[in-house]
Amino acid sequence: MVQNDFTAGFTVNYELDLFGRVRRQVESASATAEQAQADFESIRLVLTAELAADYFALRETDAEIALLERTLQAQKQAQGYISDRHELGAASALDLHQQEALTSATQTQLTLLRDQRARYQNALATLLGVPAPDFRLEKKNGLATVPMIPLLAPAALLERRPDIASSERAMAAANAQIGMAKSAYYPSLSLGGNYGSEAADIAKLFSAPAALWALGVSATQTLFDAGRTRANVAFAEAGYRQTVAVYRQTVLVAMQEVQDGLNGTATLADAHGSAKRAADSAGAALSLSVDRYKLGAANHLEVVVAEQAYLTYQRQAVQLQGQQLLNAVRLIKALGGGWHNVEKGEVAQ
Repeated sequence: MVQNDFTAGFTVNYELDLFGRVRRQVESASATAEQAQADFESIRLVLTAELAADYFALRETDAEIALLERTLQAQKQAQGYISDRHELGAASALDLHQQEALTSATQTQLTLLRDQRARYQNALATLLGVPAPDFRLEKKNGLATVPMIPLLAPAALLERRPDIASSERAMAAANAQIGMAKSAYYPSLSLGGNYGSEAADIAKLFSAPAALWALGVSATQTLFDAGRTRANVAFAEAGYRQTVAVYRQTVLVAMQEVQDGLNGTATLADAHGSAKRAADSAGAALSLSVDRYKLGAANHLEVVVAEQAYLTYQRQAVQLQGQQLLNAVRLIKALGGGWHNVEKGEVAQ
């Protein structure tokens, strides 16, 4: 004997979130997603700052190379002049060898700077995702002007730094974990229902007599867990305290970086001004030494010393200007990246 039984229906279950377990899960997941977005912004800020730092370092090297090229050309002309005087007996072999040594030393420094520039160029290629052999950046005379960076209140800094935002979201997620752990102390309530039909004849499956339905509430409560819930709550609270400590440390480091950048801005500006004045004085001293040597009132060693001092002070001035630009990059990074002034239409990255 064959008996048929046909059924059709659907079942719905809904958890009644009376004690906030599901709500806390949603809060934790949302905070974790926002933390991941902040981490992405933080990594992008770090890479952007590194790209800008390498670019300005390359441009500072270009300025030094241009300075050494001009100096080397002048030294070669001086070497030819001394060589002619030596052939006429008006200059000693010592003068000639001193000038040759000075010219060779400058050539050595120029060669090393060109190698350093190539390394910066390769680093930029890597950051841009381009194979180093295929990337070329033409030389550029002069350095960019150090930008004026707007100061921010500490509260604004907390809003702009992605690493601070990431730490704050991690703290929020950890706080939600505490609520999830504590919800285990309370019963889990679920509302369930089903609706369908059952009949021996498929033609009568959807008729009114074949209709079936059910509705009910269920509750689940753990009576004894050997302290597992209490341990989970303690673990979640410890995790939250850890995220609070990380957040405070992140804020303190951010404040330190900003203060270091501000101090560096003032210090480097003063140092650059002093270096420029030193280079101007050294240039005047060199001009006088050359005139004295041509008149026979000074030996060539005095000229060599003056040339070395002049080159040293000029390079120092260029290097300090490059450090000002690098410090500006670090300060902008410490402030959370680019900014924009809506009223003046100014944008910086």
